Amino acid sequence: MVKETLQAAEQRMRKSVENVQQELASVRTGKATTALLDGIKVESYGQLVPLKQVGNVSVKDSRTLVVQLWDKAVVPNVEKAIRESGLGLNPATEGQFIRVPIPPLTEERRREYVKLVKKFAEEAKISLRNIRRDAIQTIEKAEKEKAITEDDKNRGKKDADALTQRYEKLIDETVAKKEKEIMEV
Repeated sequence: MVKETLQAAEQRMRKSVENVQQELASVRTGKATTALLDGIKVESYGQLVPLKQVGNVSVKDSRTLVVQLWDKAVVPNVEKAIRESGLGLNPATEGQFIRVPIPPLTEERRREYVKLVKKFAEEAKISLRNIRRDAIQTIEKAEKEKAITEDDKNRGKKDADALTQRYEKLIDETVAKKEKEIMEV
């Protein structure tokens, strides 16, 4: 009972860490990366679809992304979506290609991104703590129903705490790496 609860909690914690890693990948660092455009949705034939579904995104050089679109009809929509994404990008259209120059970050903008990264990390840690709380409640309920012993309950609580600390440390390491990347000029 305790083992299954902890395994389920670990799976949920792993997903939380993966989510924060995806969010961090979309934070601009001044270098071109295809993950930067992952969250952009484009209107295509009356539906909002991810940019990946209407074209290929590739890195031309360290400061330029290129979006090669499969359908010429969506070019203006893609250009508009990138411009209005809030990423501070100014795309340039060349036929079915859209060049997206990545401007260098100002010191102020870098600090804003670091704050954003820390916010993502804190949200992920809150998620981890909620998962831990749920696991501990399940374990305590099992002990009340006499499904497990008090020793099993205490061991399960300790294991849940250790699991939470391990994943919080992983988040901290990921965030520290991203902060260093953002502040790098």
